[in-house]
Amino acid sequence: MRLTTLLTAGGPRVGVLDGSMTDGVVRLLEAGPRLLDVVRGGQEGLADAGRQAARSGDAVEVGQAAFGPLLDPPSVRDFLTYEAHLAELTGAPPPDEWYEMPLFYFSNPASIVAPYGGVRMPPHVTQYDYELEVGAVVGRAGSDLTPEQAERHVLGYTVFNDWSARDLQVHEFRFPMGPSKSKDAAITLGPWLVTADEVADRVEDGRLALRTEVRLNGERVGGDVTSNMAWSFAELVAHASRGTVVRPGDVLGSGTCGTGCLAEIKRTQPDTAPDWLRVGDVVRIEVEELGVIENRLVPGPDPLPVPRGRRRIHREG
Repeated sequence: MRLTTLLTAGGPRVGVLDGSMTDGVVRLLEAGPRLLDVVRGGQEGLADAGRQAARSGDAVEVGQAAFGPLLDPPSVRDFLTYEAHLAELTGAPPPDEWYEMPLFYFSNPASIVAPYGGVRMPPHVTQYDYELEVGAVVGRAGSDLTPEQAERHVLGYTVFNDWSARDLQVHEFRFPMGPSKSKDAAITLGPWLVTADEVADRVEDGRLALRTEVRLNGERVGGDVTSNMAWSFAELVAHASRGTVVRPGDVLGSGTCGTGCLAEIKRTQPDTAPDWLRVGDVVRIEVEELGVIENRLVPGPDPLPVPRGRRRIHREG
């Protein structure tokens, strides 16, 4: 099943794809419940969505559909799982310690944007970047899961673009806190939440194996295969559940794939790399079986001043 959120005159509605992702129709469910509500219903929720879609007379052609923000997740964890991405950014293979456990940071669930909507340039940012990823969506709550158990907690997958302000990131990474405003402005998810059974035949050696591609203003600038992840999505969910709870609707990003962002290209091909993103640029990401997202950069809000912190420790001498 492929589910989505469409914008209608009566407000957001959950829809189920009938046919292909390019020329099928989206059958709308009854108004009221959000996609998160369907996810929280687990397998019965999906079954009920399927039954509603089968009898729905309210349908929209994919080409005419107005896609809204896919999901309002309780949390978004974004991991770092591609060796090639880390190696290209740093100029060296990952150290042995990197393989001990998957790293992630918490991103901003309030920053989800529509799969074809405008993405605002954040204030004060001069080095804005896209990041090509895939996200897994949790369908069942769980704590301290094994990877085998966690696999059954993955409801499905979606395309994920983790927009990043590299100039802010450089400043933030000087201190032991991880990213904050550099990752705070936008995340694109969608256009579909594709249930795990739809891609069960695309698993190789325990890893989802889907081809990915990113285009900037129509030119292909990167791509990879998701089976190059150092950990599987089930292993990411298991790690996330250690000592805490993963909840229905939680999103776990794979992290950027090899050649999946401008920062890599600028380090490896400095003479020919595209400029950092500017207003008017269009970023298109495609993942086979999961679909396409495409966002145009639009002007953002004017920056408002925030005063410098007051120095409380005075240097002597």
